Amino acid sequence: MEIRYYIGIDVSKITLDWAVYANQRMVWQTQSENSSVAIRAVIKQLQTLACFKNTNCVVCMEHTGLYNAHALEVLFEAQFPIWLEASLHIKQAGGLQRGKSDSVDAQRIAEYAYRFRDRLRLCQPPRPVMKKLAELTRLRQRLQGMISQLKVPLTEQKRFGDKSLTAQLSQHCSSSLKALVSDLKGIEKAIKQLILDDPTLKSLFELVTSVPGVGQVVATELILASDEFKAIDDPKKLACHAGVAPFEHSSGSSVRGKTRVNHQARKSLKTLLHLAAMSALQVKGDLQQYYQRKVAEGKNKMLVINALRNKLIHRVYAVVRRGEKYNKNYTPTLV
Repeated sequence: MEIRYYIGIDVSKITLDWAVYANQRMVWQTQSENSSVAIRAVIKQLQTLACFKNTNCVVCMEHTGLYNAHALEVLFEAQFPIWLEASLHIKQAGGLQRGKSDSVDAQRIAEYAYRFRDRLRLCQPPRPVMKKLAELTRLRQRLQGMISQLKVPLTEQKRFGDKSLTAQLSQHCSSSLKALVSDLKGIEKAIKQLILDDPTLKSLFELVTSVPGVGQVVATELILASDEFKAIDDPKKLACHAGVAPFEHSSGSSVRGKTRVNHQARKSLKTLLHLAAMSALQVKGDLQQYYQRKVAEGKNKMLVINALRNKLIHRVYAVVRRGEKYNKNYTPTLV
């Protein structure tokens, strides 16, 4: 793929700033509304550049969640190669920076795409069912958070506060809690039905949830994070993405603290993997025996639990790769 134009887009809620880098300089810049109509108008302007084709350029932008939805939809439709990059990578690659504006950020993104073109990672549009699953999952997370915000203070008040006041407070928010719980059940039912209606998702969920400790919520997050195990096809990469892969911190004879995980991770996935590991510990089996053996050897408990998180990830990838449900008595075939 021969690239002539490197297009950087700085995404915000209201506007998009565009910068085009070619021949080792900025050749074009503009700003547009963050809407499908405005993006299509900018594409027509881009096509007036000399020898411009959709196939000889790459569009680079940061992950901004919902705000880049219009840009991704229109650009995928027009068959533009798209590179989604983490904002921290772009910021750190820029070195010492003075000043900041949306137009300058667009230039820096375009320059980043040119400088690191050898690391180009084009993204593929997710299936519509995956987009719907992601939105339903986010709504479920928000509802769970709201329920916890109401329930936890009431539980603490019940233990340490005045009983009559606790009863009054519970009465005031009982209808809200009932409505939230009802909405949560409805969302979970919709997610379950969405999975059952899609053969690929249904097959994946049957495989992933066959691993002890991995339920529907954890399976959903794993499938979304890896885009059905296609975007992240290596369990080690997913462990790193989830923040459960340990890294060494040393320089020469100097050891800068213990080997530890990185905090730049997908925290929601890390939390769910922790809960899955704790759930697996409650069931008699090899994971429980492994935990007890390592703790008896003097290993730190959290270190062992982190190892269990990694084991769960590797088991999930193993069953998906084989296309068979988890079997604790499975013996690898030697070639």
